[in-house]
Amino acid sequence: MAADDEPQRFRWLTHPRRRNLVWTGVVAIVAIVAFGCWLGISARDAKSNLEQARNSAQQAKDALLQGNAQDASQHADAAQAHAQAARDAAHSLPWNVASVVPWLGSPFKTGQQITDVVLGLAADVLQPSAHAGAALSPDRLLQGNRVDIQTLRDQEPVLSGLSEAAAQLDVEASAIAEPRFMSALGDARTQLQGQTSELAHLLENTALAARIAPTMMGADGPRKYFMGFQTNAEARGTGGLLGGFGVLRFDDGTATVDDLGPNTELVGAFKPIDLGPEYEQQYGFTNPFSDVRNSNLSSHFPYTAQIWKSMWAQQSGMNVDGVIAIDPIALSYILGAVGPVTMPDGELVTKDNVVELTESTAYARFPTDQTARKEYLQGIANEIVKKMTGKKVESPRKLLDALGKAVGERRIAVWDSTPAVQEALELTPLAHAIPEDAAPYAEVVINNLGGNKMDYYLEREIEYAADGCSGDTRMSTVTIRLKNAAPTTPLPDYVAGSTGLLPDIPIAVPSGTMVSSVRLVATSGAKLVSAVANNEKVPTFTSMERGHPSFEVQVAIPPGKSGELTFRLSEPTSPGAPRVPIQPLVSSVAPVISVPECPR
Repeated sequence: MAADDEPQRFRWLTHPRRRNLVWTGVVAIVAIVAFGCWLGISARDAKSNLEQARNSAQQAKDALLQGNAQDASQHADAAQAHAQAARDAAHSLPWNVASVVPWLGSPFKTGQQITDVVLGLAADVLQPSAHAGAALSPDRLLQGNRVDIQTLRDQEPVLSGLSEAAAQLDVEASAIAEPRFMSALGDARTQLQGQTSELAHLLENTALAARIAPTMMGADGPRKYFMGFQTNAEARGTGGLLGGFGVLRFDDGTATVDDLGPNTELVGAFKPIDLGPEYEQQYGFTNPFSDVRNSNLSSHFPYTAQIWKSMWAQQSGMNVDGVIAIDPIALSYILGAVGPVTMPDGELVTKDNVVELTESTAYARFPTDQTARKEYLQGIANEIVKKMTGKKVESPRKLLDALGKAVGERRIAVWDSTPAVQEALELTPLAHAIPEDAAPYAEVVINNLGGNKMDYYLEREIEYAADGCSGDTRMSTVTIRLKNAAPTTPLPDYVAGSTGLLPDIPIAVPSGTMVSSVRLVATSGAKLVSAVANNEKVPTFTSMERGHPSFEVQVAIPPGKSGELTFRLSEPTSPGAPRVPIQPLVSSVAPVISVPECPR
């Protein structure tokens, strides 16, 4: 049998039909291997070129920041070339075939969409930005104390075009499909979506700045702004108590500042202005239109700005074009850019000591002499403003970066009396406006009730969490943790007392206690389920502000103690990204947000 088997097997292999089947199988295997190799080479090329495009884009960005337009343009061209090569690899024949295979093709489809967006960013945003970089270089825009507002106005169409292109790419990035497997590709998708969204917002704000800044800075005639300096050691809705003020003037891009005055100059029986029934109901009893100490209890800066404008007009007869607010932390950033200032007595004020000097040391140095303290604080602010608006600014780029950081932390607020300009401002972080829309919202507003300066020692944590998007409403929770980090050493009575408490309120608190109003401005249509302070239910004061429900709890925190306040809510399942604006107090806080973004 064995001898007969060999010829049988040989005949089977040499039979024409069977031989064709063998060769067909061999060819198919070779084709599959070749296809896989081709696909692998395409994937390698796509990955390599994407990485090189990213590196070139970063080099272009660095060159732009350094004002080197020629290098920026060269790196942008290289980024575009690598992005094109990556897209070509991701749209090659084997990749196109693989992308339509059910389930298995998911990551290939995602890869194609990623390379499409990256190419768009390189060609439609980065390259034009690099080419416009020479005109928009900070060293060219800001010369001495003058801004070249005509160049900025001339570049507005270019910036608006870039903003529109970035917005469209943001939409495309948001639509990139999540791969069914390959987590690394999923991470790349998420990272690209975040970067594209950030870039779109940045260019939108830049285009808006080019649209409104020339008008505000005197391109069409001189403008003047009431500039308020907020002392956020005593918390108010917009940041802190108005401690001093001046008038900032612009004429054809050149800025000058009148000498500053203390808040005691804004005293009188000022006539009230009409800010609507909601404002009157919530804040009217505090006399905000005549008592400057209560003029900025609301976090909606346009309310405060209109009150300050009215007070100054009635006090001085000057009708300003707008209002600006700034705090000592923003001044520290500015000092970091322009350098320290020297006071008439030789004291050096630097980026490292200005906050402590103005928000703590001054009260210890002048514990009872308020006039001397106010003069001291005015002197510091005057010297800083003079240096910032002086004829020689060593590094315009550093100054613009410092101002940008302050704006990003909400430490500078701006309101303009021209409706068209104000409408544009409210699309930027400068407006500090409570939005009148239905998207998820949680703003924690603290107002000092003790009339002291204990908020210099306030530390905060804020969390906003909500359920999913399945129903018409969902449960949400806003948790606020507050700590009184005051030192154990005695503090002056002016800092640690509680003279601001109403005489008819029978409350005695230890020296250094924080007595605060803590208010949550919630999502439109939200209903309060419970408010709990340190695991005990507490009463709340409920009101409305610009269509948002407002829930207030009053708390007292002795030195060295902490407290936790939780608002449990039922809120509409509204589309839109959740927002948690941070009140600009002395300490910064990064809110923890766990709120799903629901589709429209």
